Amino acid sequence: MVVDQNAALGLIDELRVAVPEEVRAAKRINAEGERIIEKAQEEAERVVGRAQEQAAFLIDERGLTQAADGESRRIIEEAHIAADGIRRGADEYAVSVLVGLEGDVEHTLQSIKKGIALLDERRAQILADLPSDDGADPSDGDWEDAAQDAAAPARS
Repeated sequence: MVVDQNAALGLIDELRVAVPEEVRAAKRINAEGERIIEKAQEEAERVVGRAQEQAAFLIDERGLTQAADGESRRIIEEAHIAADGIRRGADEYAVSVLVGLEGDVEHTLQSIKKGIALLDERRAQILADLPSDDGADPSDGDWEDAAQDAAAPARS
């Protein structure tokens, strides 16, 4: 099997470019998830602040301590429920994006493995094509020099 060296090298270069982009995408997704969680926390704090203001108003204006306490608890509970819902949504979104990213990374890894296998086959073919009458043993470490010498004309 003959493999175009330029095509294989081009594939390797494309993989070098694609993998960092996937990592940057994962970082963007993670940052987006954190931003959504921070926004939910801010909203919950705002609602809690509003509940505390309403409770203070009820206590100060009407003397309804018990009603104010119940209302503030209800509002705080609603805020916690809303924040939990937003967090769940953000987590589900992050998981779905990360699962997609995982598939892309696995696909890229398979391409890398195929490229490595292809290069290993090419190296084995070069070693097989080397003349054995010089007494050189490919296992003595000189096979790399011989393989490079044999492949040199294909690179020019």
